[in-house]
Amino acid sequence: MNIHLFEGFGETMGDVAIALFPLFLLFAVFQMFFLKLSVKKMADICIGFLLTFLGLSLFLQGVHIGFMPIGELIGQNLGAGTSLWLLIPIGFILGFFAIYAEPAVSVLTHQVEKASGGYIPEKILRYTLSIGVGLAISVSIIRIILGISLWYFILPGYILAIILVNYSSKTFTSIAFDSGGVATGPMTATFMLAMFVGIASVTEGRDPLLDGFGMVALVALAPILSVLTLGILYGRKEKAQDDKGETRQKATRHDR
Repeated sequence: MNIHLFEGFGETMGDVAIALFPLFLLFAVFQMFFLKLSVKKMADICIGFLLTFLGLSLFLQGVHIGFMPIGELIGQNLGAGTSLWLLIPIGFILGFFAIYAEPAVSVLTHQVEKASGGYIPEKILRYTLSIGVGLAISVSIIRIILGISLWYFILPGYILAIILVNYSSKTFTSIAFDSGGVATGPMTATFMLAMFVGIASVTEGRDPLLDGFGMVALVALAPILSVLTLGILYGRKEKAQDDKGETRQKATRHDR
């Protein structure tokens, strides 16, 4: 098969330039009136913009010529297999590693660890998000196999999220709802979505438009639930430590 690697690359670069230009313009305005950065710092930032432009252009080109087609082909081959139920553990593994490798998730977890002073470790948060999204992918496959409406998952899921908010701290609530948006990044929206459309297209009685889409909505919900659950576990851990501290203080006073 003859693949034209850079076919349409100019159009992709144009789209990325349009997307980055407002950011660059805003930075230029702030530099002139507020920031007043040194020439060396300005040069570093401009190089960063250039690398971002090239990186995004190459990434999107790779998505168009490789990521999306291979995702759809994998989905079609998996969906045409003899045992559809085998897709559930496969979906969990793919979802887990897709989020684990998600660049936006890496940025979020790093920022959380930095802002919390190491109280919420990067690895724990990343594993929490990966497990949550892996389960969401598995549930999405069950939805395709059984032909269940998306509403039966989304509505109870957000009701559960609202309930969990009352038992989790404000810190974890904020992180949870940001995690939902971050998890639906380029890895999920390109490879996983294309794979689900492929599965639905070869599954008997399923419509790719009705059943292939909706997975991203579940992926956005899963990190909210998983991070809120993590927040509840952290709250219990803190309470147990406080109880231990009080017990020790009482024992010390009693000995005196």
